[in-house]
Amino acid sequence: MSVPADVLPVELLRLVADPLRARIIGLLARETLCTTHLVEETGASQTNVSNHLKLLREAGLVTTEPCGRYTYYTLQPSVLRTLGAAFAALADTAEANVESKRACP
Repeated sequence: MSVPADVLPVELLRLVADPLRARIIGLLARETLCTTHLVEETGASQTNVSNHLKLLREAGLVTTEPCGRYTYYTLQPSVLRTLGAAFAALADTAEANVESKRACP
């Protein structure tokens, strides 16, 4: 199987590579949480957490559920699976081509 050069979703990689967003993703993998919980768990300001959640929501990594004056956030595993599948395909290509070497000019 050959993997196109652009198989890795670079913007998604940049999004999940941020340390605070990675922490938020890890927390949401365990349970649905509201902003208040995430502020308590991360020690980041409410504004900072909200800004990161907005980016995760826009990328489809999290969904929201209003609950009174709070908003709960749920991680969407399908987006992470897509990212994982891109890496798996890249690994398969590398494995299949381990003996392939281009000659120098």
